[in-house]
Amino acid sequence: MSAQQGGTGAGLSGTGPAGAGLTGAGLAGTGGLTGAVWQRVRGGNSLLPILGALVVIWLVMGAVNPAFLAPENLVNLTLQSAPVGVIALGVVLVLLVGQIDLSVGSVSGLAAAVVAVGSVTLGWPVALAILAALACGVVVGLAYGALSTRLGLPSFVFTLAGLLFLAGVQLRVLGPYGSINLPFESWFVRSVQQGFLSPAMAWALVVVVVATTATVQVVARVRRRRADLACASVPQIVVRTLVLAAVLSAIVAYLGTARGIGYTVVLFAGLVVVTDVLLRRTRWGRSVRAVGGDRRAAMLAGVPVQRTVVLCFVACSTLAALGGVLAAGRLGAANQGTGGADTYLVAIAAAVIGGTSLFGGRGSAWSAVLGVLVIQSIANGLTLMNVDQAARYMVTGAVLLLAIIIDMLLRKRREA
Repeated sequence: MSAQQGGTGAGLSGTGPAGAGLTGAGLAGTGGLTGAVWQRVRGGNSLLPILGALVVIWLVMGAVNPAFLAPENLVNLTLQSAPVGVIALGVVLVLLVGQIDLSVGSVSGLAAAVVAVGSVTLGWPVALAILAALACGVVVGLAYGALSTRLGLPSFVFTLAGLLFLAGVQLRVLGPYGSINLPFESWFVRSVQQGFLSPAMAWALVVVVVATTATVQVVARVRRRRADLACASVPQIVVRTLVLAAVLSAIVAYLGTARGIGYTVVLFAGLVVVTDVLLRRTRWGRSVRAVGGDRRAAMLAGVPVQRTVVLCFVACSTLAALGGVLAAGRLGAANQGTGGADTYLVAIAAAVIGGTSLFGGRGSAWSAVLGVLVIQSIANGLTLMNVDQAARYMVTGAVLLLAIIIDMLLRKRREA
């Protein structure tokens, strides 16, 4: 069947990729939506299993200790997740092109040290210190990109070397004291620790997000109909919009009974949305997936492989630096333990648990959100149950191993 025939036939059968078509949209809307979701789950391209696992974790933790689902604890959970989530978002980009960055923890620690030393010891404006920290991430990413594309070194090797080297640079930047406290009166520290959206701003943001999402879906439907391609039906668009509105409203209303939604959480969510749009709607995003799926085929197809890899390394290191800056603001200090061994392990684990393939080509910006929420929820719940650090490591490791096994099984299914 040709593409044009498929676009028309989808509406009659309700089995097309979009779950609906041009003529039978109203009749096949619900069934098409269910079929499309099921196909995505079976193909390993859906985040629904991870979302389901997160819901199960929350229900179990809430049943064991009701304090876990308390609004104040969930606010703390979101604030704890934001810095690591920003780092995990960069890891997702690197994994998508079939590479890995083991030094994201050291990059974040170096960025935190630069902010602290620049703003406190050297007396720079805080904004200048933050820009200097982000510039360090850009330089590291460019260096990694050159080592990968020019010399062809395995990313595991040079990022492991970078982990050790940058950890030493971090110690040298901090100097003999090893710890520098940021002034609490600083706008930066107050914004990270105590900055929350007002109720009016939170609800306005919900309205903007829902309206924008609905508009994008409607425009996409109109464009695809004009091209005689399969498209989402009106019922599908309505259902998706209502579900999104209900979820966002529930989050804002429930967290609003405590302190609400922090500025850092909004920043993290904004970065995820922008990254998701770039990956799905731009030529660069298609290049990223092409390089991760089959690098040789992408090169033969004219995809700028080297430039794509370099940009992913730069984005990863820059986001790692931003995560370190946010971590310094949340703690109000930078020390030798900032960006320690836990940081890069948790960030990589979050990306993989969230559904990003270690083999490249498969993943989503939302993988960072779900993955970091899974890990932080487990850690938070076990802490409330007074479980020691050893058990938390073992549980997180078991969850990561399960995610890797699932990833390998899905890869074998696709190859078969």
